[in-house]
This record gives sequence, C-alpha cells and structure tokens, in this order.
Amino acid sequence: MGIVDEPADEPRKRGRPKVSSDEDKRTHIVEVARRVFVKYGYAGSTTAVVASEAGVSKQTLYKLFQSKEELFAAVVGAHRRLMLDLPRPAEEISIAESLERIFMIDMDEEMDAERAGFLQLVFREAAQFPELIDILQREGILASRQHLADWLSDRRAEGRVSLDDPESGARMLMDMIFGGMGPPEGRVQAWPYRALMLAHLRHCIAIFAAGVGAA
Repeated sequence: MGIVDEPADEPRKRGRPKVSSDEDKRTHIVEVARRVFVKYGYAGSTTAVVASEAGVSKQTLYKLFQSKEELFAAVVGAHRRLMLDLPRPAEEISIAESLERIFMIDMDEEMDAERAGFLQLVFREAAQFPELIDILQREGILASRQHLADWLSDRRAEGRVSLDDPESGARMLMDMIFGGMGPPEGRVQAWPYRALMLAHLRHCIAIFAAGVGAA
C-alpha cells in the first residue's frame, strides 16, 4: 500500500490518491524502518533515510516518532509478533503443538532470517548503544514473556498443565527456544542444516511439555 502525505491547507480533490491515516503511515514507516535498521545498522540508520525510503516527509515521520530511539522501540514492538505468536485463543491441539505454533517453529526461511537478522543487529551494536538492549528488554522480551506466562497460566487454569510458576516456565521456555535459535557460537556453526535446529527446538518443547504434565 502506498503512503501519501496530504499537503497542508489543501482540500482533498476528487480523483486524488486516498490519504492514509496516521495509523497506516505509522505501520508503514515501522516496517520500512525495520528493513533500514537491519540493512545499515542502528548507527548507520537515520530518520531521514527511513523517511526517504518510506516515501514520507521528515515532518510526517517526526509527527509520529520524535526520535530514532522512539522509532526503534516501535520496530521492536512490531517485531514482537515475529518472536511469539501471542496472544492467541485456546486450541484443541496438544500443548506441545500449541507451543510449536506460538514459537513459529515452521516459520519460512525468509521470515526466520528476518527474525534472526534483527536480533543479531541488536546484540551486535549493543556495546556501542546499550539503550538498544533496554529497548529490546522493555518492548520485546519482557512483553513477550508476560504474554507467554499468561498463556501458560490460562492452560493451568484449564487443568492442562501442572505448573507452580507460569512466569518461571515462560522464562525457561524462551531461554531454551531462543538459545537454540541463536546459539553463542552462531547458527551456522551450531546447525549446519536447518533441519537439525528444528529438531532440537521441537525436542526442547517436548521436554518442557512432559515436565509440566501437559494433557
């Protein structure tokens, strides 16, 4: 969808392209910004570059995002759905199958590369910009963990899992799964074949499900 800035003080004329709402513009800018950050790095990205590639004026961008840091936080918030597909309704499938869907184990390789690339960007530049880790924690990891803890708590209330501390369970799961997706030695070194990584992730989920007595 193209994003069109509406010139100030001009009435809309019949036949002109539909002017997008601020929310449409915000969504579009955030998506473009994610690609810009991954391509150029946080240090090499500017709001001017994002505005240019998004096809909006700098005034429009600053109306919606007051700084590059605020824009990055919005990107992290949007990226959260690439980490965990939550919230989601209860499903008539096993807990292990639900968790595989939540962590999007079968995500296609292109989307998986985007997910990994964004995380690598943050950790690569965190030494120079420690605020990136703060943003990732606040807007991404902590919010995602709470969504997962809430999901586990709901399943416990249904009697489908036996879990004393859903928040601890959520932390445990995320450590296992994201640790497998992005091991310290690097994905290529750890998993020469993607199938090996997927098998490992499913094994982690199966062990967790068995450990909580998943019905």
